[in-house]
Amino acid sequence: MSPSMEVRIGVLHSPKELSLEIEGKPDDVSKAFDDALKKEDAVLWLTDAKGRHVGVPAERVAYVEIETESGAKRVGFGG
Repeated sequence: MSPSMEVRIGVLHSPKELSLEIEGKPDDVSKAFDDALKKEDAVLWLTDAKGRHVGVPAERVAYVEIETESGAKRVGFGG
């Protein structure tokens, strides 16, 4: 079983952030965001621990915060 982490995603022009519990490695999530942000009109699809599929348009991502048992890793994106 993969370790789980909480991923919080800030969305531009929205007062709320998305919060998902995701299984896997923080570096894999960071790489998925990096890859999505390089593509025009990309949507990053994540599957949470409950099996829900959530799509986030890369152009709307303000920041990503990945929290594991060892602490939080915050990744910011400028638009």
